[in-house]
Amino acid sequence: MLVLVVLVLLVVAVPLWAAASYNRLVSMRNQVRNGWRQIDVQLKRRHDLIPNLVNAVRGSMDFERDTLTAVMDARSKALTATGPADAAQKEGQLTQALGRLIAVAENYPTLKSNDNVKMLQEELSGTENKVGFARQFYNDIATNYNTAQQVFPANLFATAFGFTAAELFEITAPADRDVPTVDLSRR
Repeated sequence: MLVLVVLVLLVVAVPLWAAASYNRLVSMRNQVRNGWRQIDVQLKRRHDLIPNLVNAVRGSMDFERDTLTAVMDARSKALTATGPADAAQKEGQLTQALGRLIAVAENYPTLKSNDNVKMLQEELSGTENKVGFARQFYNDIATNYNTAQQVFPANLFATAFGFTAAELFEITAPADRDVPTVDLSRR
């Protein structure tokens, strides 16, 4: 009789556990997707601010056309990013170009006193912080999701049900980790 009770409990418990595990993985996968969308929202805001900043400084920075062009080119490439790895690489290049633009703009007295430029720089700085927080949140939930599907016994069925590891947002190119170098000498 005891064997029959244990067998019935197993027959009931295993499917319940499997359903709960499946639902947990679906929930976590959706959190990962939402986390990526939150990064996307902040990147869109960043991409929208950049042309305004470039236009605000364009007239005062006639001899810095290369810097402005580099920012707009990097922005165009960043807009085409697909997935966390590609976005990390392209956004890293955009961050470097923006860093050079802001550093160069700091050396123009008319720009330093221009309220529009100050406001745009502050908004861009705030957006950069939000992007950083969104990336950190995404990586945290993606790591939790990846761990949940890789631990035993969930790993026995996760792949069979189409769960795949979430790609983490990381900087892979060593050059993207470098602090931008700004040369203000007029040659």
